[in-house]
Amino acid sequence: MVFKKLLGALGVGGPSVDTVLNGGAVVPGTALAGQVLVEGGTMDTEITQVTLDFVARVESEAEDVETQGTVIFHREVVGGGFKLTEGARFAIPFSVGVPWETPVNEVYGRQIGVSLGVRTELAVAGALDQGDLDPLLVRPMPVQQAVLDAFAQLGFGFKSADLELGRIGGTGQTLPFYQEIELTPPGQYAHAIREIELTFLGSPGGVEIVLEADKRGGLFSGGGDALNRHVVGHADAAGVNWTAQVDGWVQQLAQRHR
Repeated sequence: MVFKKLLGALGVGGPSVDTVLNGGAVVPGTALAGQVLVEGGTMDTEITQVTLDFVARVESEAEDVETQGTVIFHREVVGGGFKLTEGARFAIPFSVGVPWETPVNEVYGRQIGVSLGVRTELAVAGALDQGDLDPLLVRPMPVQQAVLDAFAQLGFGFKSADLELGRIGGTGQTLPFYQEIELTPPGQYAHAIREIELTFLGSPGGVEIVLEADKRGGLFSGGGDALNRHVVGHADAAGVNWTAQVDGWVQQLAQRHR
C-alpha cells in the first residue's frame, strides 16, 4: 500500500505515515490489529507520539436543519518516543480494543451506509498532523446478529441506517451518538406500524436493545411513537427462539398507545 499523506505541516521532506489494518471486519468488544508504517523524509525526525482515532460520520439536527460532522469516539496512543532517521522505515504493530457501542456498518457481508474510520495522528517535535482515514468495517455481535436475523425472518425490510448525535434517555449509553437502523414492516404489521427504528447499545455484560415504532393512527386513536427497551446478555445469543422473541416485542409496540 502506498503512503497516503505527506505531513505538510512539517514542510517538504517530512515523514510520511500510513496505517494498515488487518483484513476483514471487526466486532464490537474485540480488538482491531494492524500496523502504523512511518517513513522518514530528508532529515532526521523525533516522533513523540503516534495516536489512532476511531471516527464516525454523525448527523445532528438543530431548528429542523440537519448537518453532518465527524466525531472521535475512541482514541489510543500506540507508539512514540523514537528517532526516525532520514529515509528510514519504522513499523508500529498495534492491537486496540473496539468500543462495545461501536456501530455496525457491515451486515450479511454488505455495507449499510454508516461511515466509520481509523485516523492516524503523528506528533513530531510539538507539531501535529493527521493521516488519511482508513475505512473501518464492523459486523454485529452474536446477539445483534440474532435480532437482525429474527427481523428478517419476520419479513421486515432494511430501509436505512445512520448515526444521530445525542443520547437516548434511560439507557446505559456512553458514546455521544447512537445508531438507528430503520426497518419497514411486512403486511401483518403494516396496518399498525409505518417503520421500526432499532438501536443496539453494547456493553461488556450484554446488549441493550431499543425499539421505537412509528405507529399509524386509527379511527379512534392517533398515531405517534412507541418505544421499548430490552437487555440481553451475551450468553443468551444461543438457545433462544429469537423469531418468537422479536415478534413479541413488535406486537407490544403495535398495541402500545401513548
